[in-house]
Amino acid sequence: MAAVYRREKYSVSDLKAHVIFVVKYRQDILSADGLKVIEEACRSVALKMNFQVLEFEGDTDYVHVLIEYPPKLAISQMVNALKGVSSRRYGLAGFPKPNGKEALWSARHFTVSVGGAPVEGLKQHIQDQKKLFQNYGA
Repeated sequence: MAAVYRREKYSVSDLKAHVIFVVKYRQDILSADGLKVIEEACRSVALKMNFQVLEFEGDTDYVHVLIEYPPKLAISQMVNALKGVSSRRYGLAGFPKPNGKEALWSARHFTVSVGGAPVEGLKQHIQDQKKLFQNYGA
C-alpha cells in the first residue's frame, strides 16, 4: 500500500503518534456511554485543530488515541486540548469524575511516535487492548 502523506502549503509530512491518558487515581469510572462522549470530544478537537483521530479505544480507566498531525502542531498542544475538552464535556454530560474532583485525567500522559509502523497494525493493537482486558476478566 502506498504511503499517504499530509500535504500543506509549505510541507509534506507523515506524523503519527499513539497517545494514552489515564483517569486520575486510576479509578474505574469510564462507561461505554462516557467513552462515546470522550471520543466525540476528541474528534471535534481534532477537526478544530486540523489533525485526525485515526483510532480511539478506551476502557474503564484509560483511553488510547492514534493521531495523525501536521508539523506545525506540538503534541503537548494536542494532548492538552484533547484532555481538557474531553474532561469538560464528560462532566457536562453528567458522568462522575474521580473523587468528585474537577479533573478527569491524570496530569501525565504517554505518547510514542509511530514512525514507519503500518497504521492498520497499530489500529489492530489498540483494538486488541480492549479484547485483552475483557479476557483478563477485570
